[in-house]
Amino acid sequence: MSDLHHLLTFPTRPITSDVYETQLAHLLKSGIPPTYTLEQVAAFEQGKEDEDDDGSESSNTTPLHILARSLPRDATKEELNVVLNLMNTLFEYGAGWNFLDYENKSIGDLLLEAGQYRNSALYQRVIEAGVSAELLLRKVNGGDVEFLDDLEGIEQEQEIQTKLVDDSSVPEISDSIDASDSDLTAADPMTYLNTKLEYTDDKLITKDNKDGVMMDWEDGIMKLAAETLFSDSSNTINSTVLNIGFGMGIIDTYIQEKNPAHHYICEAHPDVLAKMKKDGWYEKPNVTILEGRWQNTLNKLLDDGNVFFDGIYYDTFSEHYEDMLNLYDIIVGLIKPEGVFSFFNGLGADRPICYDVYKRIVEMDVNNYGMKCEYTTVQIGKQLPDWSDVKRSYYNCDYYYHPRISFM
Repeated sequence: MSDLHHLLTFPTRPITSDVYETQLAHLLKSGIPPTYTLEQVAAFEQGKEDEDDDGSESSNTTPLHILARSLPRDATKEELNVVLNLMNTLFEYGAGWNFLDYENKSIGDLLLEAGQYRNSALYQRVIEAGVSAELLLRKVNGGDVEFLDDLEGIEQEQEIQTKLVDDSSVPEISDSIDASDSDLTAADPMTYLNTKLEYTDDKLITKDNKDGVMMDWEDGIMKLAAETLFSDSSNTINSTVLNIGFGMGIIDTYIQEKNPAHHYICEAHPDVLAKMKKDGWYEKPNVTILEGRWQNTLNKLLDDGNVFFDGIYYDTFSEHYEDMLNLYDIIVGLIKPEGVFSFFNGLGADRPICYDVYKRIVEMDVNNYGMKCEYTTVQIGKQLPDWSDVKRSYYNCDYYYHPRISFM
């Protein structure tokens, strides 16, 4: 085991600044990279140049993983402050925040297991590192957004972090994050629109791949979202609202219960549109169906300048956060000054630490439009399914950040 990894097992107690911070600074200044993994140490000890030569899947047990795994549950406040300083130093030297180790766990996962809470200083420091990394990537890429759940983007981030430390001393590290989001059905909107869908009693899935497009466990979230769209509960009858992405029609059903003056629904998938026709949505007197992708239909509304919304909700499949950033540009021109925007918040929900990082990023991005994002935290652990009927789970947190976005 490397000296750096050994130090972060906290072999002696108490954890003091003069011992641990001093030794860490010495090791990093001597050239040991902060992202060096146990797997690389083992490979070098065995005389291997590439751990993946045997065809096995590598993992990335970094010094921060060792720190999180070794964190004493009985650590004092003073010791935790020293640990926070160690984390600060590692991140300053370019340590990655989102590597997965041999148990497919992130640093955030391990901190939570070690008894740290989401509002603890240690966990929040990892979030800050994630947000900083996202902003760095945008700057490096000329403003383009990298997705925290996108394998290529994560590998690029790690490469950038490595080069910031030492351009030559660190071997390439490949991340083991689940890349199933790269499946074209889920990742490419046009492929999705040409994919057959299937409705069952409790879900909407892609017919061949069994990707979960929408499921009825989201019912409570949709009911809360519908309530959010009507900022003036005493005047719902005069409201004009828009839902982008019909899916199973859960939120639209709750919206109809409010009997708004105008209810717009934007939907692009032909199978969903056929279901809407079959179920009579086209005949409802206060409903207007916008057929096609929102990128086209909403821009036309914006150009016409005749419709403005009290509430807008967004919940599509196969789109990503970059699409939401583009949507913000349109929403600010379509929503009334006192209006409310919300969306199904599954951003990074495959893993708690990514979910918490995205929470911060949304707050920062809408702020650029003169808007604020207020979250209501909802416990949903008992509502989540076992995911046995779909290809993969798309939500793995037992809490939900419900967003309410409005002008400041």
